[in-house]
Amino acid sequence: MERLQLHAFHEQHGARFAALGGAEIVADYGDAPAEYAALKTGVGLVDLSFRGRLCLTGQDRVRFLHGQVTNDVQGLGPGEGCYAALTTAKARMQADLNIYRLQDELLLDFEPGLTTTVAQRLEKYIIADDVQIVDVAPHYGLLTLQGPGAPEALKTSGLSRTIPSKPRSFAKITDSELGEVYLMNRLRGAQAGVDLFAPIAALIKGAEKLLTASEALGGRACGWTALEMVRIEAGIPRFGIDMDETNLPLEAGLENGGISFNKGCYIGQEIISRIRTYSEVPRSLRRLLLPSDVQAIPAKGDKLFHSGREAGYVTSALASPALKRTIALGYVRKDVNQVGTELVLRISETELPVRVVGAPFEPFEKP
Repeated sequence: MERLQLHAFHEQHGARFAALGGAEIVADYGDAPAEYAALKTGVGLVDLSFRGRLCLTGQDRVRFLHGQVTNDVQGLGPGEGCYAALTTAKARMQADLNIYRLQDELLLDFEPGLTTTVAQRLEKYIIADDVQIVDVAPHYGLLTLQGPGAPEALKTSGLSRTIPSKPRSFAKITDSELGEVYLMNRLRGAQAGVDLFAPIAALIKGAEKLLTASEALGGRACGWTALEMVRIEAGIPRFGIDMDETNLPLEAGLENGGISFNKGCYIGQEIISRIRTYSEVPRSLRRLLLPSDVQAIPAKGDKLFHSGREAGYVTSALASPALKRTIALGYVRKDVNQVGTELVLRISETELPVRVVGAPFEPFEKP
């Protein structure tokens, strides 16, 4: 298991560790409910340095990546970013990516454990292109401030007065202590958020500065458990949990900001365009709501039924503190996945009612 660069820092603050995608993560700091509350109503600092990070360099980098992913890379200007999927020729997902156009590079941020997969997939299609793929995880760490207090915490830290205005837009700053830092407008829950890519050599100083600023506003360091709670409440699917190599991007709802239907050819484009034209997706990811008096939390893979026939399965679920009831994400068959449809969830030998309440990438709301 690859250890976090900030392991000692987290340990000093009471971290309890776990593993994700072959990498070490902070599960929590001993009080996941309080960490969740900080992310929902204040500000929390989370170390995401376990995620994969690649840079593409070379004169052909923009044109090349534009032909590999589902979204429009050529349309990005320096300081802009987008969300996209990397797919096979049969349009099955291999990863989802946050793509940022730096002045001389393209930065890719993605789920842990996928660096080799993503790099090999891209290298397969480099023929005579002037493109180099560099693993920058050993050089840059990734910290994030999440919650409505994130803009004020960033300002209090002295790093920047504001978060870049548009989603996935970013700014490069040069800090006297940290060096060259990139600030990305990156929402990872239902509130404000900023990702900070900082040099590994200055990562401890950066974490200390951001944590001090967060604590001055009543915030705290937060772990993966709390971040996953706000992610599910925000209806945001995660690759490896809610979508994987068996899924088409359209099944997972990536047409909501992750696919350009006007950009022209890319690997998997023909199948994705045909599916969109003829509405051939047999199932789609949906937000699901259980009754308020149900305490059970379904596990990944628990089956959904409609009129006695299997209709889908759950991918993520939690007992939402904000909604005071269990919510879930799951795939539901096309003919029964409309909003308001009542399904049956089977957990072991127990059958429970569950209702379809909407598509992914939209927050759950109080019923």
